[in-house]
Amino acid sequence: MKRKILLIISLLIILVIAIVLLANNKKQKQGQVCFRNYCFNVELAKTAEEINNGLMFRQGLDSDKGMLFIFEKEGKYPFWMKNTLIPLDIIWINKDKEVVFVSENTQPCEEGKPCLSVNPDKDAEYVLEVNGETTEKIGLKVGDKITIRGEL
Repeated sequence: MKRKILLIISLLIILVIAIVLLANNKKQKQGQVCFRNYCFNVELAKTAEEINNGLMFRQGLDSDKGMLFIFEKEGKYPFWMKNTLIPLDIIWINKDKEVVFVSENTQPCEEGKPCLSVNPDKDAEYVLEVNGETTEKIGLKVGDKITIRGEL
């Protein structure tokens, strides 16, 4: 009887440790992106899974939040709004941390209609997604420089 209790307790301890380790691995890395005097606290998307999932299925996004996609090298990276529920401003940023293209107030794809990509003909190493209409509110435009802080 004591052996069974010890075995059950041991299994429970192992289960708790496994859950804690998985939770720590799933924590989204955080960073900060700043334009002039305005900063966004961002989730960092670096892995293929994080990049593919992006902000899909999010019901909302705080005005000072966003997601920064970080690519291994500069290139042309199209984005689409499949399974995205909220309008977004999508900002492409080159390796010199200069804004090279902005898609303002990009709308979610409509069910039953083709989901088109936004495909700027500009090289970027980073893409930032924030709430739709944010770039207009803060006056962000092509050519602006940014700073990025966090676990790049």
